[in-house]
Amino acid sequence: MSTEKIIKSKSGWLFLLIAIALFVIAVLFLANFVISAIAADRNPRLEPSVPSIIGALVFFFAGLFVSSGLFSLQPGQARVCVLFGKYIGTVKDEGLRWANPYYAKTLSAGNLSTLVTVGDTSSVNVHTSIISTRARTLNGDVLKVNDRMGNPIEIAEVVVWRVSDTAKALFDVDDYDSYVAMQAETALRHVASIYSYDHMEDESESNTAITLRSNIEEVSEALQSELSRNLSVAGITVDDARLTHLSYAPEIAQAMLRRQQAEAIIAARKKIVEGAVSMVDMALTQLSENGVVEFDEDRKAVMASNLMVVLCGESEAQPVLNTGSLQQ
Repeated sequence: MSTEKIIKSKSGWLFLLIAIALFVIAVLFLANFVISAIAADRNPRLEPSVPSIIGALVFFFAGLFVSSGLFSLQPGQARVCVLFGKYIGTVKDEGLRWANPYYAKTLSAGNLSTLVTVGDTSSVNVHTSIISTRARTLNGDVLKVNDRMGNPIEIAEVVVWRVSDTAKALFDVDDYDSYVAMQAETALRHVASIYSYDHMEDESESNTAITLRSNIEEVSEALQSELSRNLSVAGITVDDARLTHLSYAPEIAQAMLRRQQAEAIIAARKKIVEGAVSMVDMALTQLSENGVVEFDEDRKAVMASNLMVVLCGESEAQPVLNTGSLQQ
């Protein structure tokens, strides 16, 4: 496992001035050579100044060497320094900086044997030595998976992630962008398979269990924890992970909709019956205690039946005028 090492780079402004000075000196040597060549052309006894052209070439290539070590970093960027295949460290200083010109400018990874055999250049992943440590967003595709109960559902996610360890991201995985995308899909499939889409019954034991539809925060925390554990080997930090799409698969959507409607009707009826029973009990108790009506068991049953019909009926109750006794 690689470990990120932070190194300090030198200020690039000083080396920029040095590079300019070297180029200026090279131009002066070149001008001296041109002047000597013109003088030699007019006077055959004179010869062009060979040291001048040598000095011009030396200072010119020295200027190129110094200027090739210049680079700039913006906030949220880092440069990985690799010298002849050896990881030296990571520079995170902002602004114009200077480092060893022999540090690699690009870092390639991939299966080179596959490249040689197949001849597909797209199989090699090339990264610049400057990588971003800013937050990135991965919008996952809609996946069709099975939940804990085996019901096919469609689900999608959005993941906010960043590179926290540049050494692990570049050297411990082949391509950290593809690695993040693959692990995000794997984690989403696993999380979707351990939770049910919704509660199956209103009063079942699973009514307090975590479900994909009812417990968004808990599911998001589980998804983020799963991703953080899987992506830590690549030096990736997951800032947030949430579901962006959740629905039943089209082939069972209508059936599940009818089931949900039936559950809603049953739950509503249950609440109505519970309320009606309490109201009937309260009515009979108060009538008896206040001495309004003396009830025997038969009268209580008739009164309870009438009240239940009135309270639980779908349509409004139609009053019936009784001119006889209660027994008639």
